[in-house]
Amino acid sequence: MSEARRKYLELQRALGGNEIILSGTVGSTDGRTVGDLPPSHTVLPSSNLAVPPMRPAKHWSTDAPPIPTVPGIVVPALLEAPSPWSTLEEVAATIAGCRKCFLCQGRTRTVPGEGNPEARLMFVGEGPGQTEDETGRPFVGRAGELLSKMIEAIDLQRDQVFIANVVKCRPPQNRKPLPDEIAACAPYLERQIGLIRPAVLVALGATAAEAMLGVKRSLTDLRGRVHSYRGIPLVVTYHPAALLRNPNWKKPTWDDIRIARQLLDR
Repeated sequence: MSEARRKYLELQRALGGNEIILSGTVGSTDGRTVGDLPPSHTVLPSSNLAVPPMRPAKHWSTDAPPIPTVPGIVVPALLEAPSPWSTLEEVAATIAGCRKCFLCQGRTRTVPGEGNPEARLMFVGEGPGQTEDETGRPFVGRAGELLSKMIEAIDLQRDQVFIANVVKCRPPQNRKPLPDEIAACAPYLERQIGLIRPAVLVALGATAAEAMLGVKRSLTDLRGRVHSYRGIPLVVTYHPAALLRNPNWKKPTWDDIRIARQLLDR
């Protein structure tokens, strides 16, 4: 199996596909028997006949949903005020010493965010998990691997975007951040967005969406629109961790990501 085909199959599985169509005879692939394939994959039965060749990989824009025209929530721009931070490094340094809320007591490392300081696309999640707390980097566990695959699927690389969270320290047992914890970290996220000035924002999960839009609504209600955060288009979708629990949400998330990608080309 070629490297291109292998990557295609990995991506399709990450995005919710569960069927593999192999070229050649059923029984082996790359030296492995059918029994060596992951149980979630399906090999088409075919007696001793050759299996039809694999479908070619589709470009992300193929069958992509149109940009929604339903009006979204508008978060007005704030009046410009002097900021103590002129660079993302200064924001990160302040976060490293922050003790404004309870979360600082249990953290191993702060997780300010990472990526291209001039990114046109910025993702905002809820908060660090265990792996993020240990490494000081956002989205590096299983959910992070899935997010990276989605970024690559829209013809971008992880180092071209910026990834951050609403709160910069891990909540105990990965619970949802409390309102006062979100409020304590809000100035950091706002300044990061102000310094980066991305062309498009993507809120990953209800907590991030509610914190940025200042509303208390279901994710279903917030999806399917293009909101405006301080003049920047904002798309809401499921958190990658939720997709690991419910693969049925992978397809709608893929649609949301492709809507965000279309907005970059406007």
